[in-house]
Amino acid sequence: MDKKAELLALLERKAKINRENRIRDYKPYAPQKEFHSTITRERLFMAGNQLGKTLAGAAEMTYHLTGEYPDWWQGRRFKRPVMAWASGVTGESVRDTTQRLLVGRPGEYGTGYIPKRSIVGDPKKAMGVPDLLDSVAVRHISGGTSRLYFKSYEKGQEKWQGETLDVVWFDEEPPEDIYTEGLARTNATGGFAYMTFTPLQGMSVVVKKFITDPTPQRSVIRMTIFDVDHYTDEQRQTIIDSYPIHEREARANGVPVLGSGAIFPIAESQIVVEPFSIPDHWPRVAGIDFGWDHPSAASWLAHDTDTDTVYLYDTYKARQTLIPVQASAINSRGEWIPVAWPHDGYQTKDAMQGEQIAEQYRKEGVNMMGESARFVKTSDEDRVSSVFSVEAGIQMMLTRMQTGRFKVFKHLEDWLSEFRIYHRKDGVIVKEFDDSISSSRYAMMMLRMAITKPQKRTTARARNYNWRAGV
Repeated sequence: MDKKAELLALLERKAKINRENRIRDYKPYAPQKEFHSTITRERLFMAGNQLGKTLAGAAEMTYHLTGEYPDWWQGRRFKRPVMAWASGVTGESVRDTTQRLLVGRPGEYGTGYIPKRSIVGDPKKAMGVPDLLDSVAVRHISGGTSRLYFKSYEKGQEKWQGETLDVVWFDEEPPEDIYTEGLARTNATGGFAYMTFTPLQGMSVVVKKFITDPTPQRSVIRMTIFDVDHYTDEQRQTIIDSYPIHEREARANGVPVLGSGAIFPIAESQIVVEPFSIPDHWPRVAGIDFGWDHPSAASWLAHDTDTDTVYLYDTYKARQTLIPVQASAINSRGEWIPVAWPHDGYQTKDAMQGEQIAEQYRKEGVNMMGESARFVKTSDEDRVSSVFSVEAGIQMMLTRMQTGRFKVFKHLEDWLSEFRIYHRKDGVIVKEFDDSISSSRYAMMMLRMAITKPQKRTTARARNYNWRAGV
């Protein structure tokens, strides 16, 4: 063989090795790494279109099936073979996405993320859908054999019963009964389930379970188009502009579609800013929303009076926490900052105690305003009843957002997570998961009461005091 032919043969061999070891090329972005390193039993990876959420799902499944984890891996590990399901909406979608990424295209098995050397025997074909696989056996590094089965939601809940599993992957959002049944398959093994999808179904039951009903074993990880570098800035904008307006946040940033029901139909990128030190001459005000079973929350605003721009620069949120503990957290942000509070602060938290909620905070040193949050009354009798209006407060905030005069420090995830899903249903505001939003709204209603930090004054007597002589 001449040198040219030998070189071509070497290049072909190298290309074949690369095709059959694609998992080596997986280099996760920061949100993907966060997804992999999160070890809760239930995980939801919400991301925009074509950003790499399904690739992350396929890579993780491959690591668990083979037991060959990369050096950077900080997530759950299996030292033994696993039983796993990879699923999708229909047999066709499973074949074209999860199966293709894990095993390869029909006739090219071994060119997916599962290395060809790790596939044991021939994959078993499924009935009914051309080229759809039923299962594949995968050699585990321990010496045993893992088994992966492909499932679809269209077969119904009954087809999801019976098996005992270590891992279940839902690619695309499943119906609630399918998700619950799939998760139940991992009960006996202490296994887990994860989902990867773009939330185009909006605030569905499954999405709400993760966003509005969090638990220590339930996590949400998001990835936006701005978290990836395989697009240029120009390409990102072109992609975003190509989506229907009401789907842009979902398809670009992994935010549930709210459509016309979105209360703040503003792109998150238009209001977030990098944190900075608040100038001393900017007046500040805070707001609090009381809670127990749902969290208590507080927000702090600073007002740049030169540009009439309000900055949300800090938040606090705690569930089932006593007032003295909350008061300590609030006062640590500045005891001098006036705190706006809702009308229910006039109520008593404990019927036996008989003391108004606002007064209980006041006794703990919180600088509660003298009256609940309200707009200034006008001489128009028809408008007097609107001084406590939720809608008026929302419109005030929305107007500022639309005109660039309401900004949010980008690290305030408590507030931003509520902003993303704050919506109406049948024209009525959904009063769930809105604690931080509400606290900021009370502060906005009382922005006129914002003050600057009082300056300590040094008296002549204090300046001339002779500490040694005591005179």
